[in-house]
Amino acid sequence: MRYHRVLVEAIVFSLGEIFEKGRQADKVIEQVLKSNRKWGARDRGFIAENTYEIVRWWRLLLFVSQEERPAYSDIFAIWQTLKGNELPAWTEFDHIQPQRIRQAYEEAKKIRKVRESIPDWLDEVGALELGEKWDDELHALNQTAPVVLRVNTLKTNREALQKQLAEDGIQTNPLPSLPSALALTEKKNVFQTEAFKNGFFEVQDAGSQVIAPTLDVQPGMRVIDACAGAGGKTLHLAALMQNQGRLIAMDVENWKLDELRRRARRNGVSNVETRLIEAKTIKRLRETADRVLLDVPCSGLGVLRRNPDSKWKIMPEFLAQIRQTQYDILSHYSQMVKPGGKLVYATCSILPSESENQVQRFLKEQGQQWTLETETRTSPARDGFDGFYMASLVKPC
Repeated sequence: MRYHRVLVEAIVFSLGEIFEKGRQADKVIEQVLKSNRKWGARDRGFIAENTYEIVRWWRLLLFVSQEERPAYSDIFAIWQTLKGNELPAWTEFDHIQPQRIRQAYEEAKKIRKVRESIPDWLDEVGALELGEKWDDELHALNQTAPVVLRVNTLKTNREALQKQLAEDGIQTNPLPSLPSALALTEKKNVFQTEAFKNGFFEVQDAGSQVIAPTLDVQPGMRVIDACAGAGGKTLHLAALMQNQGRLIAMDVENWKLDELRRRARRNGVSNVETRLIEAKTIKRLRETADRVLLDVPCSGLGVLRRNPDSKWKIMPEFLAQIRQTQYDILSHYSQMVKPGGKLVYATCSILPSESENQVQRFLKEQGQQWTLETETRTSPARDGFDGFYMASLVKPC
């Protein structure tokens, strides 16, 4: 393998931004890749892949280094050694001893929290809440996530999009369980395609694509996506509603709603109204919606495959705080559902304390006001999807 020093330096710089300045990995990599327009697809892929994987396996690599504060260039060298790649004959790598690295790796494999590269406290929480399932889920969460597309049925269909992408050299496979999903057979930059620019698809994991259909929306309904963010699930709901009815997308941050509006225009979505959540927003919408989606803020432990840096940023106190936030949202925002309507509570967490337990508490405290209709969970280990939970609750007439 031939290494280019400037690419390795870009990875070292990225690691410093992520671990010393606490910046999000995806934002750092996006900035670094934009810094040199001359890099080709292979160079960009080398930087992005190695940065993400080093972040993913950070604890393991630190253990193998056997140093308290190893240089980022040393961590890069250790990662390449573990992958079986020969290091370049650079003076900064003269002290790297491949045999010692492999011996330390054998020791690391005996300790789950090191082998799977997870903080102590998070390993304890996962084992406590998931028991024997934790090993398989944790291992699956360390695999590289596939790229999955959701076909925008307002503009095209799966067969037509698959053919169009193939003409651009992008091969995909349909996912039988999801009528609008296409999985890439290998990673490609789909954002430069005419199909993306024309709003024919969005990048959306298969697990995330399960949520909107759970709401059972119909054209002409009044639907609220109460934690819409940048609108991935809002756009899916609009397609399922065939652009008919009224779809209110809400969030506490206006910049996310700006992004949602931009994406909606590209997707040809015309039935979405955005609202910034303010003090009286929920009260004004009391019992007005046929359907309400609560894709609440969470730990994000179900999507670690895509955001490996988040496991080094979240802390035990954050988990406690977010559970309270989730329950507050469920308790208050559920008031927007009218009698006979339906609510879907969803998280991208694999922890029952953020998911099933919250719904059971809500049902217990709400008495006869709600009925649990369905409860679904996608499993990285079982399904190969990101880890999502969703519960459908019906409010009797």
